[in-house]
Amino acid sequence: MRNRNNKLRREAIARKERYIERAIFGSSLLSILIAIGIFVVLLWGSLPFFSEVSLTEFFGGTKWTPLFHDKHFGIWPLVTGTLLTSAVAITMALPFSLLASIYLSELAPRKHRQLFKPIIEILAGIPTIVYGYFALLIVTPWLQQWIPDLAGFSSLSAGICMGIMIMPMLITLSEDALRAVPSELREGSYALGANKFTTVTKIVLPSAISGIGSAILLSISRALGETMIVAIAAGQKPNLTFDPRESVETMTAYIVQVSMGDTPTGTVEYRTIFAVGLTLFGLTLIMNLCSYYLKQKFQNKYASL
Repeated sequence: MRNRNNKLRREAIARKERYIERAIFGSSLLSILIAIGIFVVLLWGSLPFFSEVSLTEFFGGTKWTPLFHDKHFGIWPLVTGTLLTSAVAITMALPFSLLASIYLSELAPRKHRQLFKPIIEILAGIPTIVYGYFALLIVTPWLQQWIPDLAGFSSLSAGICMGIMIMPMLITLSEDALRAVPSELREGSYALGANKFTTVTKIVLPSAISGIGSAILLSISRALGETMIVAIAAGQKPNLTFDPRESVETMTAYIVQVSMGDTPTGTVEYRTIFAVGLTLFGLTLIMNLCSYYLKQKFQNKYASL
C-alpha cells in the first residue's frame, strides 16, 4: 500500500513538472512569435516604401525631409540623433550606476541596501513623459546657465534624463552580476592579504564583466527605443550632427510625429514610419545580439580557466 501511494505521488509530481515545462516552453515560444510578428509587420509595411525609395537613397542620403515639398529620404539624421542621445544617456548613467551597484553589492550594510533599493525602484516606475517635461522645464534652463549656446531643445538635456531613466535597470542588472560572483573568490582574495578595494577591482569586477557588459548593452537598447523624453526635450529637427548642444530628432520621435499628425495613410510619407521602425528594430536586435555574444564569450573564457 505504501509503495502504491509513493508511486502515485511520484506520478503526480511528474505530471506537474510536465505541465510546468510546457507552460515555460509556451511562454518562450510566444515571445519568439511576438518578435517574429513585429518583424513581419514592419517588413510588410516597408516593402511598398522601398518600392518607391531606393535602398541607396535611404541608407546613403544625409537629408531627411519626407514631410516637406522637397523630399529627401536619407535616414542618417534620425540615426545620428538616436545614437547621440543614447550616447549621452549611457555616458551619464554608467559611472553612477556602476559605483552604486558596487556599493550595494560589496560595501553597503544591510540597512542601507534595504533603504536604497526601493528608492532606485521608484525611479524605474516614473512615467517617461515626466522625465521629458523635467528635461524641458528644469534640466534645459539649468544647463543654459552654464552653456549659453545650448538650444531650447537638445540631445544633451534629453540624454541626461534618459540616463536617469535607465539607471535603475543598469544598477539592478550590474548588482545581480556582482552578487553572482562566488563568495569563495572573495574569501580567497582576503586570505591572500588583499584589502576590500583590491578584491573588488581585481577579483569581483573582472569575474562579473560579462554580466555588466550585457547590462550596459541592454541599457543602450532601452535608450535607443525611448520615445517620450526625446519627443519632448530633444526636438523634432532631423539634424545630421554630433553636437549634443543642438536640436535633433530620433527615430522614435519621428514615428510619433507622423503617427499623430495629418499624414494620409498609404502615402510614401506615411510608410516611412515602417522603414524607420524596421531600422530601429535592426539596431536593437544588433545590440541584443552583441550583449548575448559578450556574455557567452566571457562565460566560456572563465569556464575554461
